[in-house]
Amino acid sequence: MATPTSHLDLRGTPCPLNYVRAKLALEPLAEGALLSVWLDEGEPRQMVCEGLRRGGHRVEACSRSDGSVALLIEKRGANGLL
Repeated sequence: MATPTSHLDLRGTPCPLNYVRAKLALEPLAEGALLSVWLDEGEPRQMVCEGLRRGGHRVEACSRSDGSVALLIEKRGANGLL
């Protein structure tokens, strides 16, 4: 994947607010654009990844050494297609 268009740091943000903020950050982006999101491991990772994938977006996750997770999200249409 290419360089993200935008970055969002949601570490310390509680569920479900982290999912809502990630979803809102994707809205103004063009289809195919990338959003980088940092958030906490555990429930935040699970909720955000599952919710965005259900919305048709492509999500890659990578654990970080500080205990957080970095997501790279590709905005896609509701059916998962560009």
